[in-house]
Amino acid sequence: MSVTERGQIMDIATVKDCELEKYITSIMLDIGVPAHLKGYHYLRDAILLTGRDMEVVSSVTKLLYPTIARHFKTTNQKVERAIRNAIEVSWMRGNVATFEEMFGYSAASGKSRPTNSEYIARIADKVRLDYKAM
Repeated sequence: MSVTERGQIMDIATVKDCELEKYITSIMLDIGVPAHLKGYHYLRDAILLTGRDMEVVSSVTKLLYPTIARHFKTTNQKVERAIRNAIEVSWMRGNVATFEEMFGYSAASGKSRPTNSEYIARIADKVRLDYKAM
């Protein structure tokens, strides 16, 4: 929890979805996730859900993907593939400095991209920590 400008305690669970979506969107655009990909929207929802409950990321195939698939009226497999594709594209074309800062490595250092769950968990954790720092 953190203190807002008015001296109120703020927790990520109390922040409106709209505010969180804007913040998550700015992070995603900074790391180079193209907004025209379906995976972009799925990834934003995955980060939002994970930010609210970090336990979700420990069960991506049983909880996270099915929840997103229901929301977008698609299949778990299509959600997983679209998210993987969005991550691959951002990993190859994204901002190297941002990846280095967020993950400690980047494609430029020769390491392979993080898994879907690692990527989602790291960004969700950053969002949680940033909102606690406010």
